[in-house]
Amino acid sequence: MKTLSSTEFKAKCLAILDEVARTGETVTILKRGKPVAQLVPPVPREKGFPQEQIMGTVRIKGDIVEPPLPTDAWETVSKPE
Repeated sequence: MKTLSSTEFKAKCLAILDEVARTGETVTILKRGKPVAQLVPPVPREKGFPQEQIMGTVRIKGDIVEPPLPTDAWETVSKPE
């Protein structure tokens, strides 16, 4: 695992991003000698995004704009007694 100071990371950020993408090696970023962040390559997705699996399965039943209860039933809108 490679380590860099935050100053060096700031100066070479785009090159470091390219290197992580190319090599897959994690980079630890240090601030005053202490680790503050890690730059890791993304996990490859085999099947795409999870949302794609449920696409087309949702059905809208009823009005999705109007509230389910009338406004006078809401405690925040009701007039105090």
